[in-house]
Amino acid sequence: MHLEVLSRRPTGAAHPTPLLFVHGAWHGAWCWDEHFLPYFAERGYEAHALSLRGHGKSAGRVRWASAADYVNDLEQVARSFDRLPVLIGHSLGGYVVQKYLAGRRAPGGVLLASAPVNGILRYMLRYAAQHPAAMLQSFIRLNPYWMVATPELSRAALFSPDTPNTAAYHDRLQAESFRVALDAALLDLPEPLRVTAPLLALAATRDAVFTREEQEATAAAYRVLLEWFDMAHDMMLEPGWQAVADRILAWLDEQHF
Repeated sequence: MHLEVLSRRPTGAAHPTPLLFVHGAWHGAWCWDEHFLPYFAERGYEAHALSLRGHGKSAGRVRWASAADYVNDLEQVARSFDRLPVLIGHSLGGYVVQKYLAGRRAPGGVLLASAPVNGILRYMLRYAAQHPAAMLQSFIRLNPYWMVATPELSRAALFSPDTPNTAAYHDRLQAESFRVALDAALLDLPEPLRVTAPLLALAATRDAVFTREEQEATAAAYRVLLEWFDMAHDMMLEPGWQAVADRILAWLDEQHF
């Protein structure tokens, strides 16, 4: 299957281990190319981002794509490189990275505002209480896009009130798999005891999607210390993204990647 991969490569000497970024729900590879891909390439890393099936310019259908389908997409791209990449996943992409690492090899993984290890059901219930009409539309139309269907809804979920240009980001959001939402909620949860790769877990203090308790539980399940940044859910697009990128760079250096 054709999968869109955006790549930025360093102009000089490169670190030996490439990086592969995995987007969250409603997004595509574009969200990493805004800041992260060029930033990491300038610092000597091959930086790549894929669009999961049905996202961006990737082939495939979205609505009934499963967690296993998304993991297969990630595996297809990861194994196309000469050397296995470090995997960096945001939100639903963090869930996909967790699923991938349970039984598959990778040098390491980074979780950014990741879907929690105990699933997204509690988030969906919180959202339904706050925005019942939008959640009802999501179920009627079998499309979680309706959870972010207006600029106001997407800003409230993904961004801080003072983040600029969120309307432009909203215009790039798209349909998401109804099946994978069910998988991530209940049907196919992560298996942290099967993950052996080193991990870094980063979270946002103003995250309107996942709670502090959920993020702490995820870090505890993988026996890592959770680190916090003063921003909202879309950590790679929020003001302050550079501090997040710099912490990842420091961790990559600590791991000798």
